[in-house]
Amino acid sequence: MSGIRVLGGEVERGEQILTPDALEFLAMLHRSFAATRDELLARRAERHPLGFLPETAEVRESEWRVAPAPEPLRDRRVEITGPTERKMTVNALNSGARVWLADLEDANTPHWRNVISGQVNLYDAARDQVEFTSPEGKHYALRDDVARPAVVVRPRGWHLPERNIEIEGRPAIGALVDFGLHFFHNAALGKPYYYLPKMESYLEARLWNDVFSAAEAALDVPRGAIRATVLIETIPAAFQMEEILYELRERASGLNAGRWDYLFSIIKYFRDAGEDHVLPDRDSITMTAPFMRAYTELLVRTCHKRGAFAIGGMAAFIPNRRDPEVTERALAKVREDKRREAEDGFDGSWVAHPDLVPVCREVFDAKLGDRPNQLHVLRPEVSVSAERLLDFRSAGGRATMAGLESAVDVGVRYLLSWLGGNGAAAIHNLMEDAATAEISRSQVWQWVHNGVVLDDGTPVTAELVRSVLARTAQRLEGEHLDQAVRLFERVALADEFVDFLTLPAYERIA
Repeated sequence: MSGIRVLGGEVERGEQILTPDALEFLAMLHRSFAATRDELLARRAERHPLGFLPETAEVRESEWRVAPAPEPLRDRRVEITGPTERKMTVNALNSGARVWLADLEDANTPHWRNVISGQVNLYDAARDQVEFTSPEGKHYALRDDVARPAVVVRPRGWHLPERNIEIEGRPAIGALVDFGLHFFHNAALGKPYYYLPKMESYLEARLWNDVFSAAEAALDVPRGAIRATVLIETIPAAFQMEEILYELRERASGLNAGRWDYLFSIIKYFRDAGEDHVLPDRDSITMTAPFMRAYTELLVRTCHKRGAFAIGGMAAFIPNRRDPEVTERALAKVREDKRREAEDGFDGSWVAHPDLVPVCREVFDAKLGDRPNQLHVLRPEVSVSAERLLDFRSAGGRATMAGLESAVDVGVRYLLSWLGGNGAAAIHNLMEDAATAEISRSQVWQWVHNGVVLDDGTPVTAELVRSVLARTAQRLEGEHLDQAVRLFERVALADEFVDFLTLPAYERIA
């Protein structure tokens, strides 16, 4: 294999995944598309005034629809998300959800072992042969009385490298490694379905479509067999929903409202744009905020206009069986959230825990009746302007000391978990992924660099943040605590904003 080197160590059954033919397939994808990917990443640094693109008006105004969805993706009323570790794989397949978002991205620390063992677990899941025995001796196996969900794999975003595979002297592209290994080993079994994260433009969707076309041709898979659902989780992408669907129209199955990453993207894009763009405490920004309503209503209208599915956001709550009152209050909020999405026309929504599958299903069952989806709900009354999408002052709320302390606490706790190899962290009864830490540290950066004054009159300074960080560190413990604290300080207070905290964090893991 000329020009290909595997630098990572041995992983159980890794030789089954990293075969010579699979690596040659990855090299083909890399050689064909790495240069375009690099160009598109460079374009992200060009922050222009946001609006609907005049050069793509014809796409928005002409008549076209995405390809009809395959049978396994026509009913998506409840989707469970989670990393591809072994126990989660079994639990997700047994959950009763219609879709499992098998997450190789934000809920997964890209330790080499996680990268390869995740592919092993997906390989076994595609063949209904996955089981797991815990160190305590508890056995997990696939149930015969539960229908399997469609497995939709989320590869890493375009920005992340895979340094344990080197192709012609440079680290491989994480997105192509994740997609390529899964597609190579499982496409012949059918159902090559993917969730595409972190895109900022229709040109990035075009790149994915070109990758899919090349992959199908290389393995003699029927054109259009790959189906993709795109997460609209960046503010530039919110203005290009129709264009993104158009680029993937042979393969597009829908859009998802990735609301936590969307908030992070807003903060990042407008991080130094002045007080009109400063967001209040994260906990005070709800999905009923006018600018968030504009985003979700536009998503539903766009999807159904083009025959694609609209998938709602994450319910991250983890039921606490030791505290029924806390659980009941949280479940009431989950029901309210899912009911609003169902009434708005969404076709389904996300949950992070198997115990929430029945809650989400109950809400969508009541709305859908005998229908598998709500494609017939066209929402013609929805008209969203650029001004509505960008009206961040409509969030209301305030910046508070409690909000600052929470941001630091959650950010450090998540990094502590991530550095230890767990990208899906249970924090304060919520299942958090990288989006939470991104909001936390970017909001701290924004408050410091825009001279925000808290509601009690305290100015947010680097010194204040460091004192909160020190108090937080005293309450926590763990092998990677010092690293987590230093990393949070770097990405929250550095003069130059770090685009993704996972980039410097990746440098600190094996």
